[in-house]
Amino acid sequence: MNKNSEDIVLMKGNEAIAHAAIRCGCDGYFGYPITPQSEIIETLALEKPWETTGMVVLQAESELASINMVYGGGATGKRVMTSSSSPGVALMQEGITYMAGAEIPGVIVNVQRGGPGLGTIQPSQGDYNQSTRGGGNGDYNVIVLAPASVQEMADFVDLAFTLSFRYRNPAIILSDGVIGQMMERVVLPPFKPRRTEEQIKAECPWAALGRTKDRPRNVLTSLELDPGKQEEVNLRLQRKYAEIKAREVRYEEYLTEDAEYLIVAFGSAARIAQKSIEDCRRQGIKVGLLRPITLWPFPTERIKQLAEQVKHILAVEINAGQMVNDIRLAVEGRTPVSHYGRMGGILPTPDDINNQINTLL
Repeated sequence: MNKNSEDIVLMKGNEAIAHAAIRCGCDGYFGYPITPQSEIIETLALEKPWETTGMVVLQAESELASINMVYGGGATGKRVMTSSSSPGVALMQEGITYMAGAEIPGVIVNVQRGGPGLGTIQPSQGDYNQSTRGGGNGDYNVIVLAPASVQEMADFVDLAFTLSFRYRNPAIILSDGVIGQMMERVVLPPFKPRRTEEQIKAECPWAALGRTKDRPRNVLTSLELDPGKQEEVNLRLQRKYAEIKAREVRYEEYLTEDAEYLIVAFGSAARIAQKSIEDCRRQGIKVGLLRPITLWPFPTERIKQLAEQVKHILAVEINAGQMVNDIRLAVEGRTPVSHYGRMGGILPTPDDINNQINTLL
């Protein structure tokens, strides 16, 4: 491929993640295969970026090993990432909360499958709570991006790294088995050179020194035995999270200007909902869509504004109802909110959603 221009190709979402990682200056990938995301590490193995960009690609012995390798790589200021699917990401939660507590950047890709437990290899959105609530211990948040296309799978890799390093916080790309496995036209980003050691030292002094003004020890850790100091750490983290919520909310709207009914959906559910909205509009039913791009921070204020305009809000998810709770918190009871979802790897259809809309009329 031409390293000086964009390349337009047809590929799976998982493959787009791998190619984007190589092109955005990723220093290392540590992962473990699991359906439906195994093409990420398989594509990296085929591309052999260690021969062209110097990127390390390593199949770890487990998901636990993977996330701890990301912890170590991120602690040195390197752009490192991992990927897995729902039960594998559940195993990573300890490492993710450690990274959040130690303020270490890193990217985790989750191509969701059905659960609970091993569940099914079919698509799901059942990890919303696990991602946005923080599946590990303590009071922390992870930046969560929800792609709805193969193009966004490619675009969000660099964005996730940018946000992760900007705030020294883990970032998750929360995809699902539909987006991971589907093939679409995608414009791959141009190659970005990996940073030199001098650039890393300049951009990440905390990594070069192994300490910060808040934590003067020569170690990047989430451990603090003094209760007063640990509370100070938590208060500082909460201030950081407030800044992220103020600056980094992202969402997309579709036909909301005159909408009387609003669908809120993310990822593949949003694609299905958009087709449903087109059908409803042909019937004269004014339905619009708000698609959260950042699931955390959540577009609470925009949903609150739209709630003043519409008669009803319908959350469409491929789960039993998780994001719907954040919508209800946003509207504060001012507007009725209901949920429609499928589970077990079954996807809602546009007709299913249309039928739900008709029950609200």
